[in-house]
Amino acid sequence: MPLGVAMEREIRQQPQVLADNAPKYLAELREFFAEQRDFDMVLLAARGSSDNAALYARYLIEIHLGIPVSLAAPSVITRYKSNIKYHRCLAIGISQSGAAPDVAEVLGYMKDQGHVTLAITNTPNSRLTTVATKTLLLNCEKEESVAATKTYTSTLLALYQLVRAMGGSLPEPTLPDNNWIEASHDMAQSFSGPLNRCNPIFAIARGYGFCTALETALKLMECALVPCKAYSAADFEHGPKALAGHGSAAISYFGALTGLRDQGCEILEVDRPLPKNEELEPIFPIWDIIVGQWLALHVARSRGLDPDKARHLSKVTETL
Repeated sequence: MPLGVAMEREIRQQPQVLADNAPKYLAELREFFAEQRDFDMVLLAARGSSDNAALYARYLIEIHLGIPVSLAAPSVITRYKSNIKYHRCLAIGISQSGAAPDVAEVLGYMKDQGHVTLAITNTPNSRLTTVATKTLLLNCEKEESVAATKTYTSTLLALYQLVRAMGGSLPEPTLPDNNWIEASHDMAQSFSGPLNRCNPIFAIARGYGFCTALETALKLMECALVPCKAYSAADFEHGPKALAGHGSAAISYFGALTGLRDQGCEILEVDRPLPKNEELEPIFPIWDIIVGQWLALHVARSRGLDPDKARHLSKVTETL
């Protein structure tokens, strides 16, 4: 039996899961926000893959709603017991398992302060749901592999629909289909050779897509034990590009990166079958990360590793 059977199955489930849940997310969130849209700020609390999804939400909310967003540092509340004065805040806690104690503590703190709290999770009756004014369930069925795949893209879609529900001018989402599952599989397979032979490895993106670079790096590290560092294309210019010479490789969600190629860096450019326009750009991360997921699976298999049983990791991670 091939390694990573559950991860592959869950990658392939994504088009159906996303298509089935897109209307549900929008309807539930529109009902919730029908009388609650007047916020001065949004606080996002999350860890791991959920934290990468939260970064995506930050770009969506600030660009399309004009509301400032803060990504919570949970230890400010959980360890240092600071009393932070927020004003008319929407607090969103994201945890696929719903078990993250620090995320739940941040949401509980915000609820006690009188703020509106929203939990986004795949697990009903979990710790996070007990401290939320409203819970949006991702409705993905259980995810077996240690790596988050369908729960991650579903979280991105839920956050996209949240912005629409709050009045953001975003179009109906164009979602990945089974053709993209196969095309991204083949693209990732062609990239796996360079990732096995090159060092260092970078993941590069910007704006909405920065979450994809971060999530790709995380997937390669946890599934395939490949050290990979994610950078914003802008930040990469401020020093790290010095490392991008012969023998290095960059997974690019930001185009051809011609300057790095000229330095000798091998560029693995992700090319999606969508028009490159501003209207569709906010949905690109839901498509692009599927390449990153396949990359992690292919490289793990080539190294004899089973991402369904990732080394030193468990499905539920609890930090304080």
